[in-house]
Amino acid sequence: MSVRHVKSVLLACCGVGALIAATVDANAGGFAIREQSAYGQGSSFAGIAAGGALSAMFWNPAIITQYKGKTVEQDVAGILPYSSHSYTTATLAGIPAFANAPGNSGISALVPSGYSSWQLNDRFWVGMSVNAPFGLGVRFPHQWAGSAYGQSSKVETYNLSPTVAYKINDMISVAFGVQAQYMKVSYDAFLAVNPLIGAVNGAGWGWGWTAGVTLTPLPKTVIGIGYRSAIDQKINGSLDVPAGIPFTTRGSVNLTLSLPDMITVGLRQGIGDRFTLLAGVEWANWSRIGTASLLQPNGSSATIGGTAVNFPFQYSDGWFYSLGGEYALNPAWTVRAGIAYEKSPITDNVRTPRLPDNDRMWYSVGATYKPASLRGFTFDAGYSFISVKNTPLCLGLASGCPTNPWSTGTTYIGSTNSYINIFSVAARYQWDDAAPVKTKLVTK
Repeated sequence: MSVRHVKSVLLACCGVGALIAATVDANAGGFAIREQSAYGQGSSFAGIAAGGALSAMFWNPAIITQYKGKTVEQDVAGILPYSSHSYTTATLAGIPAFANAPGNSGISALVPSGYSSWQLNDRFWVGMSVNAPFGLGVRFPHQWAGSAYGQSSKVETYNLSPTVAYKINDMISVAFGVQAQYMKVSYDAFLAVNPLIGAVNGAGWGWGWTAGVTLTPLPKTVIGIGYRSAIDQKINGSLDVPAGIPFTTRGSVNLTLSLPDMITVGLRQGIGDRFTLLAGVEWANWSRIGTASLLQPNGSSATIGGTAVNFPFQYSDGWFYSLGGEYALNPAWTVRAGIAYEKSPITDNVRTPRLPDNDRMWYSVGATYKPASLRGFTFDAGYSFISVKNTPLCLGLASGCPTNPWSTGTTYIGSTNSYINIFSVAARYQWDDAAPVKTKLVTK
């Protein structure tokens, strides 16, 4: 395949990234999707806010000043989650058809993302990123022991973020961008053992912004700080409930989902000629999500059987700590590895089988290849194994269960065993790194 052909494919992928991102779903900490960079994947995202690849602009848009001329990058991550459920006590298990637990409620997914930057002059850059920053996909049978608390759900997003960056001097760069985010949701709810299943379906747009700064106090030291603003996602849709349930407001509904803002800090510290130490920390303001209330067009509560429909997420803030390193084997190959600890925003007091998230450890390896035969191209690959802490579930009125706002009169006590495998690849092309045009030597 020629350089021109490879470049054309890469540009085409970047152009359709937004369309693909709108069709995927995945499990992640909370329901954010961290897998936005194959380069970052290889080091558990340690130091990602300080740069390393163009895809780092998702966390810190100021890193685009690290790239001369025009650059594009296309990434794709394959996420393979596994969550097996077991129970010790369940009210519905007294009915033979419900005396079972699903083997795996997770849904595998492909999550693509695309990035581009263009240096306008010595000081100004513009860029664009296309991502799927939030997603959730779980699948349950209608009839199982935890049916009252776990039915199939899906959240899909895509996010467009145009950016402008300014290089103040060789030490400081700053950037600002906007976010336009589309979200589509579907949520099945268990209503009775018949079984009766209700559903909320909807979609909408939300708006936010991004900002960042990179500091280079020493030639081998880069510090990056990035911010992604909170977004109040406005969802309009419908409440569909089978006939026979009185005092139910079927039809048009809406809700506002208060998504978190996020601060990411990264460090890249060169040690010697070949090794770079990577470190990072991230805070996500998940506590702002609170309770989302389903409303009728007139502003009053939507109801099922006379009870208002609410989604009491009540999450805490999330934290992510990472440490890694990369080593340049030669001009063509660089290898990296990293480890991370993620503090889940979902606690025992608000956890349900739908999203059985818990604190987790990340273990990652990756590599970068710059082939001499395809000058201007760089290829990244990364792999992570995520070990999720064993996750207890205790809902209902049983003695010993915490006060969980999702609880009903139905008891479900159990646990979930979860882990995740993630594979990521990326390709990027930088015009100013392309091979120079060869000319014939003119002699007399």
